[in-house]
Amino acid sequence: MKLIIKKAKIIDAQSKHHEQTMDLLIDNGVIQKIAANIEDSKAEVFEADNLHISQGWMDLNARFGEPGYEYKEDFESGLKAAAQGGFTQVALMPSTLPAIQSKSDINFVKQQTAHHIVDIHPIGALTQDRKGEQISEMYDMHMAGAIAFSDDKRSIANASLMKVAMLYTKNFEGIIMSYSSEEKISINGQMNEGMTSTHMGLKGIPALAEELQLARDLHLCEYTGAKVHFSTISTAESVELIRRAKAKGLNISADVSAYHLLLDDTQLESFDSNLKVNPPLRSKSDIKALINGLKDGTINAICTDHKPENIENKRCEFDNAAFGIIGLETAFASANTALNGKLDINQIIEKLSTEPKTVLGFESSKIEEGALADLTLFNPELKWKFEKGHIASKSKNTPFIGTDFVGKALAIVNNGQIQECQ
Repeated sequence: MKLIIKKAKIIDAQSKHHEQTMDLLIDNGVIQKIAANIEDSKAEVFEADNLHISQGWMDLNARFGEPGYEYKEDFESGLKAAAQGGFTQVALMPSTLPAIQSKSDINFVKQQTAHHIVDIHPIGALTQDRKGEQISEMYDMHMAGAIAFSDDKRSIANASLMKVAMLYTKNFEGIIMSYSSEEKISINGQMNEGMTSTHMGLKGIPALAEELQLARDLHLCEYTGAKVHFSTISTAESVELIRRAKAKGLNISADVSAYHLLLDDTQLESFDSNLKVNPPLRSKSDIKALINGLKDGTINAICTDHKPENIENKRCEFDNAAFGIIGLETAFASANTALNGKLDINQIIEKLSTEPKTVLGFESSKIEEGALADLTLFNPELKWKFEKGHIASKSKNTPFIGTDFVGKALAIVNNGQIQECQ
């Protein structure tokens, strides 16, 4: 593939062309030339109004259903959803059936997703069958290509087991991704505990459930010196706990889901089960704290928290509905709309592109001549309405159908391929 990208504003603080509007010539998957004007009659041309370009976006927190839950999402539909949302790299949670928990499982994921425009990075289960009882074969998975270890939305209740896991992964510089929720406090909760849950008569999930588990794991991080990433934090106190821990020099990082920046718990008054998520949508004051955490670097990255669910698991009584939102197609639009006027576009893109790679210790694909072309093309000011036709996922569990957004991914370039977003 030979491609010229015309008049694109480069958003990449690691590049000497940062904030310059340039043409890019890409040939055989490599950026061959960056200049004010490039012409080549043999090249395909991509151009668009207000075109911006950045390093390819990376998601730290997504789920595909394969194996076991292919009716919700399989590799093919998940990869399409990622491309549709502007992502060239996706870290894939191990919450399948059976769980991704062995060397052969890691190889299976890599083989099934090879040679696609979107790169998939498998996360291995932290414990066997994600039951929180016995450590998995982490070193074998690490050697096979697992980029981190997590039990996804299942917190590790046993502090001793978590300590052992941290010490074990430290030996080979592995990363634990931890979801913080003290299940005995949050059990049977349906939404954020607060005025809205009381008004609606729904059992609440208190912020305390997240904060207690997070505080425990931060103490374990300090004790072991292990590297831990905290996934989808959602409360103001969680932000403050991580801020203080970073000030002490702990080897930690954190992300927030894009939809937690845009939606608050009052919107559940509609009883729309597509708004039922875990961690739950929190208060407006929590959202303000999350945004401040992104501003000052306490929160490293913005993730999609993509969790497909079939219609039977959502179109039912609210108490019985499954948790989760599909997020790959809407993450940038949600975050950009929520953060408009609060963070500049450079900061937003950093949280979607370079920072997730830094969390995982990946090398950045900076926009320079001679570098591999791993790129996302987007318009941060495009106003558009998200419709059902924009969904590439097999599942449709999103509250955003009919929502007006600002900012849209236009195309991705990776692995010598280009794919436009619909």
